[in-house]
Amino acid sequence: MLGMRGLIPDSFIDELLARVDIVDVIERRVPLKKAGREWTACCPFHNERSPSFYVSPAKQFFHCFGCGVHGSAIKFLMDYDRLEFPDAVEELAQTVGLKVPREGGREAAPREDKTDLYALLDAAASWYEAELPRNADAQAYCKKRGLDAETIQRFRLGWAPAGYDGVIKSLGNSPRRMELLNEAGMVASSERGSKYDRFRERLMFPILDRRGRVIAFGGRVLSSEQSPKYLNSPETPLFHKGRELFALWQVKQANANLQRIVVVEGYMDVIALHQAGLPIAVATLGTATTPEHTEVLFRAAPDVVFCFDGDRAGRAAAWKALESALPRLRDGRQAYFLFLPDGEDPDSLVRKEGKDGFEQRIKQAMPLSDYFFNELSHDVEMGSLDGRARLAERARPLIAKLPDGAFRDLMAQELEKRSGARAMLQADPVAQPAGQRPVAVQRSLVRSAISLLLAQPGLADQVEKPYRFLRLDKPGVELLAELLDIARSRPGINSAMLVEHFAERPEYPSLQKLMAALSVGELETQSMEFLSALDRMEHQSLIQRRNFLSARRDKLSDDEKAELRTLLPLREQMSTKS
Repeated sequence: MLGMRGLIPDSFIDELLARVDIVDVIERRVPLKKAGREWTACCPFHNERSPSFYVSPAKQFFHCFGCGVHGSAIKFLMDYDRLEFPDAVEELAQTVGLKVPREGGREAAPREDKTDLYALLDAAASWYEAELPRNADAQAYCKKRGLDAETIQRFRLGWAPAGYDGVIKSLGNSPRRMELLNEAGMVASSERGSKYDRFRERLMFPILDRRGRVIAFGGRVLSSEQSPKYLNSPETPLFHKGRELFALWQVKQANANLQRIVVVEGYMDVIALHQAGLPIAVATLGTATTPEHTEVLFRAAPDVVFCFDGDRAGRAAAWKALESALPRLRDGRQAYFLFLPDGEDPDSLVRKEGKDGFEQRIKQAMPLSDYFFNELSHDVEMGSLDGRARLAERARPLIAKLPDGAFRDLMAQELEKRSGARAMLQADPVAQPAGQRPVAVQRSLVRSAISLLLAQPGLADQVEKPYRFLRLDKPGVELLAELLDIARSRPGINSAMLVEHFAERPEYPSLQKLMAALSVGELETQSMEFLSALDRMEHQSLIQRRNFLSARRDKLSDDEKAELRTLLPLREQMSTKS
């Protein structure tokens, strides 16, 4: 599985979740009390007086009935320690003495082998830091921009001097070190093949990863005549600019409980806001906001404010950020848009208006819903039928990207109110939104079977292939078959492992909700309920087939007529509740 998982094989995730005990993992961070079969605590993710946070050793799963967070040991580390998926896996693996393997790709070697690269980049940052006090122009520039000594130190700002081989001479004193400088993107090659320092005569901004290690640099020229104004490290084994955010490490260090994070465009804007007493700013690294960025942002804080210039480029960048945010807006997460007055940037504004003035602007930022509808209808004649139809046409596919939940329902209602057109969105294969109950009773059957399988994955051993219920034409049927396949192919798999297989798929939130809602009961009772649900699904599929053939009675082949005769005696089963 690719993406956020960083090419970690599924089989390793299974083995890891089998080895770790979620109670141990959580108890190291949150004091737990025994409550019957489960453990309980006051939820670490929201403020509460009486405990509604439960940890189930049987399911290897946690769930808070107060704020709804839930998941496996990996998910807990991601939320509590604010780690990315690969880092959370690595952290857990270390506690049980496992080494994380990688499948193919650039990171085929285990991550630990990058130690030399981290050490070299750290040495480069220290070298640039030492050069800063030696250069009068760089000192004057920092003074002009109002940077104090503490800020310079906190961000490890440095100076790359003129000349072609400062870094090479200081750090590249062996063939292996030269190889590392090259791998880290610190040197470039001329057409004739000679090596030279990539960064020259630039103020240097080290870019840190989630653990505070230097992984790359941004360099800024002092005068606007030189170009490019900003130069970033190229992509390297440690640095992927579509995933990293400048100053996220500093933000996390400064805020134990971060509620809001602000995304601005320039490194100096970030630093000015931190220095003014708003250590909640980050910047993307010379790229548009990517879906990976928005996931990292929402992991860090529930509210994300995107701050852009009010010009055309700023508005185009804002719309890109909105598109990246839509699939990530699960309930409880909110995005806002803040457009600055012409000719101003966060650095200049915070100097003029101070911390309070800029904070006021943040508080008045436009909610995503307002920005969304304003932007889509600004060139549309809303008084005409055609105009309203055009708005509905533009908005529907975008609203469909939102995860299932209250916000998506409200956005669909708002579209209906503005355009008069129903927001016909694709239904979630597992969780059907409220208000659409009459869509055939079978949905609750499929849902019930999936829930029971999640509670006791061992039930899959009782179902032989081919799965006869597959003929039932209902949402969720293929998902049930896939869950059965996974559970059958991995004997001993537990509930958390089974759900974790869908970590990067749209079904994940729905599966987690089902898992959280179900208690692990007696195996025998659940087994009977499960097999009964499958039988009834098979029965429903036969009725579906009978109705289909009956409707085409005049056009049937002899074989189909014979099939219909066998199906005619079937009785409808009205009671399909589990």
